[in-house]
Amino acid sequence: MVLLVAAAIAALVLQSGTDAEREARNRSLAVAQTFASSPGLEAALKSPDPTAVLQPRAEAARRGSGVDFVVVMNTGGIRYTHPIPNRIGKKFVGTIAPALDGGVVTEKITGTIGPLVQAVVPVFGQRGNVVGLVSAGITISKVSGVVDEQFPLLFGSAAGVLLLTTGGTALVTRRLRRQTHGLGPAEMTRMYEHHDAVLHAVREGVIIVRGDGRLILANDEARRLLDLPPDVEGRRVADLGLDPATATLLESGRIATDEVHPVGERLLAVNQRSTDQDGGPPGSVTTLRDTTELQAVTGRADVARGRLKLLYDAGAEIGTTLDVVRTCEELAAFGAARFSDLATVDLAVSVLGGEEPTATGAGIEMRRTAVGGEPPDGSLYPVGEPIRFAPHTALGARLPAGESFLERDLAAFAGWQHHDPERARQIVAHGIHSLLAVPLRARGVILGVVLFWRSRSPEAFDEEDLSLAEELVARAAVSIDNARRYTREHTMAVALQRSLLPRTLPDQNAVAAAFRYRPAQAGFGGLGGVGGDWFDIIPLPGARVALVVGDVVGHGLHAAATMGRLRTAVHNFANLDVPPDELLWHLDELVTRIDQDEGTESTGDGPKASVTGATCLYAIYDPASGACTMARAGHVQPLLLRPDGSAEYVDVPGGPPLGLGGLPFDTCRLELPEGSSLVLYTDGLVEDRDRDIDEGMALLRRTLAGHPDRTPEETCEAALGALLPDRPADDIALLIARTRVLDAAHIADWEVPADPAAVAQVRAVAVRKLIEWGLADEAFTTELILSELVTNSIRYAAGPIRVRLIRDRSLICEVADRSSTSPHLRQAATTDEGGRGLFLIAQLAERWGTRYTSDGKVIWTEQALPDGAEPAADSP
Repeated sequence: MVLLVAAAIAALVLQSGTDAEREARNRSLAVAQTFASSPGLEAALKSPDPTAVLQPRAEAARRGSGVDFVVVMNTGGIRYTHPIPNRIGKKFVGTIAPALDGGVVTEKITGTIGPLVQAVVPVFGQRGNVVGLVSAGITISKVSGVVDEQFPLLFGSAAGVLLLTTGGTALVTRRLRRQTHGLGPAEMTRMYEHHDAVLHAVREGVIIVRGDGRLILANDEARRLLDLPPDVEGRRVADLGLDPATATLLESGRIATDEVHPVGERLLAVNQRSTDQDGGPPGSVTTLRDTTELQAVTGRADVARGRLKLLYDAGAEIGTTLDVVRTCEELAAFGAARFSDLATVDLAVSVLGGEEPTATGAGIEMRRTAVGGEPPDGSLYPVGEPIRFAPHTALGARLPAGESFLERDLAAFAGWQHHDPERARQIVAHGIHSLLAVPLRARGVILGVVLFWRSRSPEAFDEEDLSLAEELVARAAVSIDNARRYTREHTMAVALQRSLLPRTLPDQNAVAAAFRYRPAQAGFGGLGGVGGDWFDIIPLPGARVALVVGDVVGHGLHAAATMGRLRTAVHNFANLDVPPDELLWHLDELVTRIDQDEGTESTGDGPKASVTGATCLYAIYDPASGACTMARAGHVQPLLLRPDGSAEYVDVPGGPPLGLGGLPFDTCRLELPEGSSLVLYTDGLVEDRDRDIDEGMALLRRTLAGHPDRTPEETCEAALGALLPDRPADDIALLIARTRVLDAAHIADWEVPADPAAVAQVRAVAVRKLIEWGLADEAFTTELILSELVTNSIRYAAGPIRVRLIRDRSLICEVADRSSTSPHLRQAATTDEGGRGLFLIAQLAERWGTRYTSDGKVIWTEQALPDGAEPAADSP
């Protein structure tokens, strides 16, 4: 009760001090904020003599509020007011930086008038800026004086409580003593009997030894554990025949805690304490506990705990990647380091390729995939060595059934050596003495076998080791099988994607091109290295060429398959020779229809694999005029490298990604000087986890600008070298096309009047031009083609009519008119006098078709030229 009263008084004293300090903080802060908000304070601070205006007001506020001082200062901390006039104009002592930032400062300091609490608040002007500071302070003693007056009453109350509790304690003590002294002999005897019964019934031995080393008490359990004679009471411990260590401990009387002493075949845990503490008699009390069985159980628990930890660590360290060989290497390294001295993993050859073995067990061809530890030279087969276990060998006989094999002593040569007798002798000669072979089995199929060898460890493998090895290999087999299945799926996906991407660029003279394709790294989307980016160069009629770059969002088989469908669609639409904006419109309609069809056919087994989000950029370049027309659907802007080395992004009007439907696409047309380079790419080149797309585009521009002498191949390497990350998170497709312009000498065009008589004139000038080009052999066929096409235009179309011949890799004839009606091929009857013109053209020309323009159409044909007749690809 004394301690409780003292603690209560101390708590009240501390609480009073805390309350006094809190009250001082609140009062000083309230006075400072009230004075800082008073009207006219800003005007007084800006007056010629702020002290004359503010000193009377500050003193009045100080006397009225009961604080010790009210100080007004400027933003530099120079006082304008103070209760002591000689301190006006001096630097304020305290922290003002937070108040200058618009905050409030409350701090406890020790000043000339004692411990005090002061507050500093800002004075805000009409513009919201800080124009001055106000500080108010009060000593803690002034606040705590009221609390001190209550201390006499507090201590008086405490004294009364102490007197009351002291009297009560005395009364209770007297009653207890009276009850103890009233205990009779029968009750005391019964208490002793109970004590003796408990002493001899406990399962711990109890021994009491006097200070002179004589044993005065030993219960039944102590007699049993120490094998003591019946008359031990009163005898010296040294005469009891105990082992020296135990006898020394009992005689010494020193403190002991759970000391283990071997006594006979038992292990006893001994605890000993002295009895002379707190004025007791000299001597010691010792307890004995049999821990023999506990030690055995603990040993088995340690072994089980070690096995569990080994398997847990194996799960964390084996199978960290979806690579079959890497997983085998992790298994071999872990087994050699934590379980055996050496470990080897042999896999079926088909498993290494991602397939399941066609047969299991003996006779299948295996290959050593991983070796763990440091095997002696010439002892174990090296990595890559083919291995085949014959049925007559010990391992070959057990492997088909998925049974493990244990050979405790290799030096006995009990049959394991039949696989390779010469190598078996080398293994034993190098000190390898024990072997465990465990099949790698997953989903009922044997994938290979793991061999564990011991050389440095003297203990041979036993049945418990075999059980542990089987658990270890079973867990690793799941990881290897997962890696095998991933390898198979990945190989299929990569093969699909490679079959869908262009292998080489087509022959054409419009541009000199180079490309790069870099798939995303493994681990993204479940099938790393397989995505939906694509590119194309498509030759078009009239020596023109289409440049295409596209991107399907996502990775894996679905993205690759969708990319193939879109690429095929682009080729088909390009064959129709439609402008870029119309082609993207058709492609957008196709993607929308694909999404609708896949949503309708969904079985509900997984999320719908939408195509929406695919992007595409389509450009048509005409080497005859140097004009390039482009349109894009959600794709990044192309980069134009001019012949002077400058680089700029082409402002192609941005259309929505494919699949949104209903939104228009606009085209951009520009004239490209010869030697210009168009850089088409997907966003994976310029966008990364550590770099946004704007930064990447700026870096691409800086990298490629200023190097007009680079070839397209060198430009590709420079772009990838500067922007390709170590582990790209997205596929990268890059296509660079350097423009060429056809020689004017290889182009001839004429305007034909709408007069049938002009057909002969066109044939004549065309023949002369062909002879000039050295193509006299093509004159007859060209005359027939031009006659039919010009005649049809004169008869069925509106003028003006233009004829153009282009000598490129083939001879191109073009007839343009103002009609939008396209001729069609039909089969004329034997009695018809006409209708065979287009049929003849289809037979004479290699290809023919119609291209629509903004003011009409162009009918074109292509005739193959003999080898050596076409101009060189690099000719101007």
